[in-house]
Parts: sequence; structure tokens; C-alpha cells
Amino acid sequence: MRKLSVIICCYNERDTIADVIKRTQSVDLGSDWTREILVIDNFSTDGTREILQQFDDMQINPEQKNELRIFFHERNMGKGMSIRTGIANMAGDYMIIQDADSEYDPREHVKFCRKVEETNAAAIFGSRVLGGNVKYEYAHAYLGVRFLTAMTNFLFGGHLTDVATATKMVRGDVVQALNLTTTDFNLDFELPDKILLSGHEILEIPISYDPRTYAEGKKITSMDGIRALITMFKDRLGLTPVLKTGIQDSVKSSNQHQTNTGS
Repeated sequence: MRKLSVIICCYNERDTIADVIKRTQSVDLGSDWTREILVIDNFSTDGTREILQQFDDMQINPEQKNELRIFFHERNMGKGMSIRTGIANMAGDYMIIQDADSEYDPREHVKFCRKVEETNAAAIFGSRVLGGNVKYEYAHAYLGVRFLTAMTNFLFGGHLTDVATATKMVRGDVVQALNLTTTDFNLDFELPDKILLSGHEILEIPISYDPRTYAEGKKITSMDGIRALITMFKDRLGLTPVLKTGIQDSVKSSNQHQTNTGS
């Protein structure tokens, strides 16, 4: 039996947050999986927090009353920090990131679980371009993702088609060992950088994507792309450790022991 931790980060998503939670809970992952849902509100100011505070899991499905946990940041700390809060509090064997808007479909979590059963992969990303059904509202967003994906593959030896996808699934022990430092949208890039730098492969599966416009609440801009590129170069240059300090020391000690034993 495996457990999936679904991390839902939200900031000013009053029109969609309740629906996304309900749709996530309605997904049948299969008899070999259980699930927890961690919702992290990043100090919303549009009524999202009030919706979450009144959210009664018992009204969705009495059998799932212990499935939902909600965390409230006391100030806006960025999407990356919200994901890190979810990672720090997850109890699952795998975590998957689910956006709180309507761009990504929670029903596709099933495909990720089946891929894990087939491969025991350390990381699986959902690609919005595999399968040929590419949908973007803005040309600069499409071209920017293509460029950042190519740079990730070049700098870190990946074989990705969509590094900027929001739907990323990572094994719990792998993601909790990573020294994640960014707090904004850059975590979408620091995460694959450090997964690859730690020696793990990232698999991809095709997913559907229904992009929204800036008028509908899209938040990522061209400046986020520039900051993502800076994050990549910092990671490639080793300006922050790949693994957390205790884990890094343990790996070094193990490697030293193997070296001494071999000699």
C-alpha cells in the first residue's frame, strides 16, 4: 500500500479552490493507494482563506474526514515556500503538486500512480507537450518554456520536454532530502535541477492542460523566466548544496567508508 500526498498551493483562488479540493478527493487512485491532501494558503486576500476556514471535509465524504489538512501562512511567502511547507508536513510515499486553479486536472493523478506501479520512479513530471496536443494562451510562454527546458537538459543532463509543468510527482524520501531554498515560482526549476544533480532520473507522462489568461488570474510573467534561468546557473555552479546538511554529510561519510574499504 502506497500513500500519495497531494500538495495544493493557493493564493487568491476563491473561484476555484473548493472545486479543486472536491475534484481531488473524488479521484479513485486504486486499491493500492491511500491519499492525504495538504492545502497551503499563501496569505490570500480575496476570500480564499475564509473559504478554507469554513471548509468541512465531512460534508464532502464522511469516509475522508481525516484526509484533508489546511495550512495558513501568516504572510505571503511565495508559491515555492508553500510547496516546501507541504513537503515538510507530508506523510506520503510520494507527493504530487496540484495547482489550485483549473489549468490542471486532478483526475490525471491516476496516471501518475500507475506509472509509479510500473517503474518505481523517483520522479514523474506531467508534460503538456507530449502527445502533440499543445495549448498555450501566449507565444512568449510557450517559447520561454521550450528555452528553459532545453537549458535544464543541457546543464543537468535531463531528457525533459516540459520543465515548467506544475504537476510534478516525487518520491517522499527523495524530495525531503533535497536542500530546496527558493520561495517563489523558481522552485519549479530548483526541484528538477536538484533531483537530477542528486543522481535520479525524471520520467514524463503526457497530461492535459487548459491554460488561463492573465485576466483570469494567471500569475507567472516573463520576469519569472529570467529568475528561473538565474536559479539554474546557481544550481549548476553549486552555490547551494543539493542535499540537506545532515544527508549530505551522511553521503560523504558513506562514500569515504567505501573508499577506505576499497583501499
